[in-house]
Amino acid sequence: MCLAITGELIAIEERPPAGAPADDAALWRVGLVSFAGVQREVSLACVPAARLGDQLLVHVGFALGVVEDTAGVGR
Repeated sequence: MCLAITGELIAIEERPPAGAPADDAALWRVGLVSFAGVQREVSLACVPAARLGDQLLVHVGFALGVVEDTAGVGR
């Protein structure tokens, strides 16, 4: 069983290693995510479309997806 939790993306930074090709920039995006006030850095390589304020599903330091806001759906 895997455990993934949601958190809010509050900062984004690109950290390419020296000599990394420019076309791989999305692989080196790192985000600061707040989990109910506890902040952790996570890789954003799997969610290139993630933007500040998004709720992300995170597992072992990797954001796996953006959680869509479903409030008000079906009302």
